[in-house]
Amino acid sequence: MKWLILPLCTFALVACSGKPPAPQAVPKAEAARTATPWDDLKKDEQKAKDVQKTADQQAEQQRKQIDAAEQ
Repeated sequence: MKWLILPLCTFALVACSGKPPAPQAVPKAEAARTATPWDDLKKDEQKAKDVQKTADQQAEQQRKQIDAAEQ
């Protein structure tokens, strides 16, 4: 049994010694920003701004048409 201790200790030292493992790259799914409750609110706010912009453009076009028809 004593003869088995020396090879086991040597094997353990060889197995544990060496360079630490290289860090693995983080997958893109984990690297992505986690969603927050405010993300949906920001999307809704941006959508409302886009709708308002479209409505303003259409109103401006109508004003131009009315002005052109009055002249």
